[in-house]
This record gives sequence, structure tokens and C-alpha cells, in this order.
Amino acid sequence: MSTHRSKVIVSLLAAVLGVFGAHWWYLHRRGAWLFTLVTVGLLAFALSRPVWWDTPAFLLLFIPAAAGYIEALIFCLKPDNWFDQRYNNGVPVTQTGWGPVVIAILTTLFGATVVMFGLAMTVIHVYEQLGWLDGYTY
Repeated sequence: MSTHRSKVIVSLLAAVLGVFGAHWWYLHRRGAWLFTLVTVGLLAFALSRPVWWDTPAFLLLFIPAAAGYIEALIFCLKPDNWFDQRYNNGVPVTQTGWGPVVIAILTTLFGATVVMFGLAMTVIHVYEQLGWLDGYTY
């Protein structure tokens, strides 16, 4: 007997905890443990450094974060019958209403901000490592 999975919960998990792959665990996807292990490993390595926010490991965490935002948008914007056929086989189509739309809007706003911040941090980190910002105070 399979459990009913909610499109709204999957979208929220992907948007909020997608960096850890929480939505993969909820959907019982294979490889969820690997996704979580890599993220926790990168986070542990970054936090073991004195300046944790300026390490390549921390900057690599923006990749699974962006993947979580993208997957949240995909789950929000797919039709209800697609989600139910794929994850709730044999169950009548669930009507989710406006919940996924609101989650998609908030995910787009927050996700775009985080991704742009990650891109800016990565560029500054690379420029500093190459010595292109020597002499600049910012």
C-alpha cells in the first residue's frame, strides 16, 4: 500500500530543504541518501574552516540549492494529473488550488536572490584567488 504524496508538500520541501534533498526522501527516490551525504559533507568541510563563507565547499552548496529551487518550480507548475500519475498511481486526481502557484512565486523571488548571491560570491572568490582585486577595498 503506497502513501498519498502531496504536490504542495513536495514543492515546499524542495524550496526550503532542497539543498539537502528532503523532497527526494519524501518521494522515496533512489539516491536520496547520496544527495544528502554530499551536501552534508560540503557543509561540514566549509564549517571546519575559519572563514567558512569563502571556501570552495560553501560555494559549491549553491548548486544543490539552485537544483532544489528549480525542482520546486517544476513540481509547482506541472499539472496535478501529471503528479498524481507519477507519484500517486491509482488515486483520483488531487486538486491543489492556488497553493503551488503561491509557492512558485515565492520560490522564484527567494531562489533568484540566493542564486544571484551565490554567483556574486563565486565571482568575487575567483577574482580574489587570481589576484585581480589586489589593492581594492570593498
